[in-house]
Amino acid sequence: MTEIEQQTDNLDVPKEELDDFYSDDDLFKISSWGADLSFRELISRYDENELVKPELQRNYVWDKSEASRFIDSILLGLPVPSIFLAKTQTEKLLIIDGYQRLMTVRDFVKGVFSKDKSVFKLSRTEKIHARWRGKAFVELKEDEQRKIKNTTIHSIIFMQQHPVDGDTSLFQVFERINSSGRTLLPQEIRNCIYQGPINSLLFELNANKKWRLLWGNDQQDERMRDLEYILRFFALSDERIISSKEAPAQISLKKYLNQYMDAKNKDIFIQSLRERFLCSIDYAYEHFGVGAFHNISPSEESKLVAKFSPTVFDSVLIAIDIAQIRGGIDLLKDGLEGRRLEKLKDSAFQKLLSQETMRVPNIRKRVHEMYTALFGEQIQ
Repeated sequence: MTEIEQQTDNLDVPKEELDDFYSDDDLFKISSWGADLSFRELISRYDENELVKPELQRNYVWDKSEASRFIDSILLGLPVPSIFLAKTQTEKLLIIDGYQRLMTVRDFVKGVFSKDKSVFKLSRTEKIHARWRGKAFVELKEDEQRKIKNTTIHSIIFMQQHPVDGDTSLFQVFERINSSGRTLLPQEIRNCIYQGPINSLLFELNANKKWRLLWGNDQQDERMRDLEYILRFFALSDERIISSKEAPAQISLKKYLNQYMDAKNKDIFIQSLRERFLCSIDYAYEHFGVGAFHNISPSEESKLVAKFSPTVFDSVLIAIDIAQIRGGIDLLKDGLEGRRLEKLKDSAFQKLLSQETMRVPNIRKRVHEMYTALFGEQIQ
């Protein structure tokens, strides 16, 4: 079983969506340069929110022994590995690689170990030089304190100059350069890059109790797949996909979600998105129950597969959203689940759920057909 398959073992995901790797057709103009920054300056920038910690790395993972060894290396004057930073459109620096090293020094200087909130004293093992073994920062000599603060770390900084709207190159940089020890999933990367109103909204909506029940797990997914499906609802219900004559014939879901999150990362969009999602989720839970986004069993049509189906999710929730916007949500309330199941038994509809799922005509068709099945009229 591949890593991606293991990451989606509780989802009924079409194969083509698992294989959605793309090389962006945009040619980026990127400036990069090196700078030797002292830990004193980096700590100050971090505390002033000019050096930004990626959300996915909010948990400090080094143990006290690893952290102590790094401080020991600095005090011994050993070379410190470079860090990788990205300068954003808002003039902040985003930490792409090196967060653990930066936080270790900051924690030691501040005196509190982030992982367990204990007093940060260096380990008493023989791996730490006897001169400062077991000591906190304030217990070091003044020249040793200055040495830690004044030690410079080489920083490789890059900034996207083209395209000028957004930081779309950052996604591919994260995919190719991040060395956090695991392959990052797309939403984990977006969560680092597109920090702002829409990212905060996704976290807020992901905690909704009815959504948790419909997702099928009360624990939020540590790989942020549940967040991605909320973003997917917004992106695929956008007019460009559902009704625009200028829509592309096919999309790369990964690239399209990147572009959508970047475009909608503004306060003016948030309240409308919030209301649409919450109203649609309330309606889905009330009228379809926890299996609202599950497909029928291939071998037993009266039985639901106990997995979340992304394409059933698209067709049902976007159909509800359209009905709400059109004011037709009161149509045919009785028997909604029966009509949903009857539509899922249609072999032609099943092909729309499993084949060429990111062809825009197929996205539209599965949404439009589910809308008609549920609410008894066609989308004009």
